[in-house]
Amino acid sequence: MTTTEVQEQARTREVTAPEVVPFGWEPTGPAGTELSDEEVLFRFPAADDPAPGARRLLGMSIYATLLGLTGVGIGIRGLVSQIGGGAPGWYTWVLAFLGMVSVALSVGAFLSIHRRVLPWLLLLGAAVPLAADVMLAVAY
Repeated sequence: MTTTEVQEQARTREVTAPEVVPFGWEPTGPAGTELSDEEVLFRFPAADDPAPGARRLLGMSIYATLLGLTGVGIGIRGLVSQIGGGAPGWYTWVLAFLGMVSVALSVGAFLSIHRRVLPWLLLLGAAVPLAADVMLAVAY
């Protein structure tokens, strides 16, 4: 095989990865297959998407801020417990894991902001692991 054949083969080969979170500026499917808006739950907004309502964005931002501030308080409480001793070895890992689950659900809510109910369900779902974090932080 000559160098030109290898270069030609590399140019013609199309590598497609599964679309988990398609970006607005990229094609949303393999070679001409467009996914409809109902098929994609989480995506970054495209340039031609309408802006979400100001009240919706403000409400979600305030709720996410409250979740974040609660998470910071839990992190400080966990740090104090860890420094002071008396906390079991699994304590920090469980606090961190539950906090990351809460953050992931919050990120998913903002990625699905153009949906009607899904962002609110995800934000409410983000409060569940955070509430478990609060109970765990109070216990130690």
